[in-house]
Amino acid sequence: MSTRWYPIYQRGNPQLRVFLPNFWMKLVKPKFNQPPNIVKFMVSMEMTRLDVKNYLEKIYKIPVMDVRTQIELGPTRREPLKGYVIKDEDVKVAYVVMPREVKFEFPKLFPKSDEEQMDEDKKKMEELKVGYKKFIGRSAQRKDLPGWFSF
Repeated sequence: MSTRWYPIYQRGNPQLRVFLPNFWMKLVKPKFNQPPNIVKFMVSMEMTRLDVKNYLEKIYKIPVMDVRTQIELGPTRREPLKGYVIKDEDVKVAYVVMPREVKFEFPKLFPKSDEEQMDEDKKKMEELKVGYKKFIGRSAQRKDLPGWFSF
């Protein structure tokens, strides 16, 4: 939360102040797959649907069809040594629906080349083969035990 205050009127001209709102928005990758024209944002708790729509349309010139907001509860966890419960802050999430023609795709910041991907896949396959051979070798010595029983 910012410490900005709404500007107080002062006598005299000109009023040389810049109004900086207390709002913020953060683009977030959704946990589950969404249609390409829906974008998820974490927003300030004070923002309303209309604020989110105006913010995106006026500043970034993004056409917005609909905005849905919800408050997600912050995770709770138990302090390991002390034993008391800690709860993180709640977060307001806005799902922005754009027209069907507009498609949003998260950028790949560190794309892997096809050759590197193939090399990684080959290494994983070799590791799986070695592990499977070990598993078969262990169960060959214990013919009277079922295959699901292993240690």
